[in-house]
Amino acid sequence: MPLYPLYALLFADNGLSDAEISVLFAIWSMVGMVAEVPSGAVADRFSRRYALMASGVMQGAGYAVWILSPGFGGYTAGFALWATAGALVSGSFEALLYDGLIAVEGQDHFGRVFGWVTGAGLFAQIPVALAATVLFGGGGYPLVGWVSVGCCLASSALASQLPDARPIKTGDPEPEPDGYLAVLRAGITEAAVHAGVRAAVLAVAALAGLDGIDEYFSLIAHDWGVTTALVPLAVLAIPLTGAVGAALGGVANRLGAPALAGAFVLGVAAFALAGALAHPAGLAGVEVFYGLYRMVLVVAQTRLQQRITGPARATVTSVAALASEVSAIALYAAWAFGGLPFVVGLMAGVALMLPRWLRVETT
Repeated sequence: MPLYPLYALLFADNGLSDAEISVLFAIWSMVGMVAEVPSGAVADRFSRRYALMASGVMQGAGYAVWILSPGFGGYTAGFALWATAGALVSGSFEALLYDGLIAVEGQDHFGRVFGWVTGAGLFAQIPVALAATVLFGGGGYPLVGWVSVGCCLASSALASQLPDARPIKTGDPEPEPDGYLAVLRAGITEAAVHAGVRAAVLAVAALAGLDGIDEYFSLIAHDWGVTTALVPLAVLAIPLTGAVGAALGGVANRLGAPALAGAFVLGVAAFALAGALAHPAGLAGVEVFYGLYRMVLVVAQTRLQQRITGPARATVTSVAALASEVSAIALYAAWAFGGLPFVVGLMAGVALMLPRWLRVETT
């Protein structure tokens, strides 16, 4: 979405203070957390495809509200719509993809396909940033906003073409949960009670919460001596290495838990060394970290899908997404209280737990 790199500036240029912008971000996060698991159950009970379609429409509606009603009230409403849209897609997409692959006996390829999709999303940040610059120069925030609305509606239209397959039960399957609340309960129960699923949920939550570190890459580059004008170019390679790492997630899924934890430790060590160097050249260490981190995250997300056996796949995935929001709060707190050294310490703690989380038996 071309609006991504500019929406904070949109708020500031329309008179909002830093405190008001922070409140908006808090509202965005809280609404997303409240809607996360219930929206997963909606996708399981009704349709994952319709959830994706609704997500695109709601996100586009949120941007339209921003354009038509600039101000704190309009931005609050837009964020509420966007947060709900994000909750609708977060569990639905993985569930739709995995069950769709099951339908064609291709579930073993989930890691590779999901890794390529994740990598493509990271790589898209580069042309999107360029597009935002061109659009803003041609028509300011309104043009950027309406093009973003169009992108949302286009994604909804594309989602309508996806098959919403569900696996066919064979033998003597357990009865399907009847009703929305039963589906919701089944998903939460599987995430909490099934040892293998619970371990994968914890792994995904801990790792995905660390993704908030990308909010600080520009600050890190500036603190290490990169001039403000060159910061966008200096950090450009970080999402590229992340895209490569994510694309390798399918291959990395063949590795055992110790090897995966070792790869993550190597990435954290590169990040720590870069922090000690505190020089623009240290951004290469950040790139190494981000590539390995994204690779291990895709593996954890893949193993979560492989371990889910119940009918509420999107709900279980949404439980992991909700827990990752809590993990992200821990990251922000670590940065606020101790900066990069505390963040590295948090990452090291996650690395210590990865062998346990990723080796738990699925039965």
